[in-house]
Amino acid sequence: MIRTLAVHDEHWPTAQVFTIARGAKTEAHVLVAEITQAGVTGRGEAVPYPRFGETVAGALATVARVRPAIEAGASRGDLQDLLTAGAARNALDCALWDLEAKLTGEPAWRAAGRTRLDPVKTCFTLSLDTPEAMAEAARAASRRPVLKLKIGGPDDLGRVEAVRAAAPKTRLVVDANEALSFETLKRLAPEFARLGVMLIEQPLPSGADHVLEGYDSPVPLCADESLRTRLDLAACARRYAYLNIKLDKTGGLTEALALAAEAKALGLEIMVGCMVATSLSMAPALILAQGAAFADLDGPLLLARDREPSLVYEGSLIHPPPAGLWGQA
Repeated sequence: MIRTLAVHDEHWPTAQVFTIARGAKTEAHVLVAEITQAGVTGRGEAVPYPRFGETVAGALATVARVRPAIEAGASRGDLQDLLTAGAARNALDCALWDLEAKLTGEPAWRAAGRTRLDPVKTCFTLSLDTPEAMAEAARAASRRPVLKLKIGGPDDLGRVEAVRAAAPKTRLVVDANEALSFETLKRLAPEFARLGVMLIEQPLPSGADHVLEGYDSPVPLCADESLRTRLDLAACARRYAYLNIKLDKTGGLTEALALAAEAKALGLEIMVGCMVATSLSMAPALILAQGAAFADLDGPLLLARDREPSLVYEGSLIHPPPAGLWGQA
């Protein structure tokens, strides 16, 4: 077996400033791994998670450390032992899935145990802003089935009220990105329920969410930053009804599928999320999103441009990836 690994970073500008409780960004800085064998190349894209101390430079160095093993033929199973969860492992894991699909002719979704790959409806994210600005954005997106609102400031109730007035028929999810206190959550949750909010994502800091055990929230709670891999599942199951699984957190599709299976066995519901990134990041997550309660795979919709070939978004409906993007020969 002769295998080569190439890895590089890319910059993709956002359509506008994207703001959450932790800060703002004007571009997606992604890591792309390419593994070539027998004349075909498998690709994977990942976004290092600053929240977990990751950087693009660090991810590039991590990939470089395991290059000999990858080029010697390491499998996806081997990769789970070679690297811990994170963007570097995600890029390599997804590249190996893509490579296997191209070498065997079996689509990645079938290798993952799916009987088919259906289109998926995604949430559409509204960046954190003033109530007035978020209402304007909601009005422009009011035909989308689910809007996800970034919150995390002194006027969060005003934000949700303004969005609800601007998009009265749209389902709403709010995402605090760890920005609330427990007292604030207990005050806001009944108001959010009144406004028809379906889900509150990561209200408290991950290190402080033990207080959620025994709390009967009027709106279901979803773990995000508190959940990376199956190692976090037991604690999250005591505190949340939903889990936001992201490939950049799990370190690839391989661990994400195992995590989702165990979570469902415990009766937990799944949201499949993403970082702001291109269609190459979203394509593997579509496999995970089959049958999920929520998909939040709108990363390319937040960019000024996407890579080619790209996923086809018909409104909020994401069609399966075309040949040449990812996951099939």
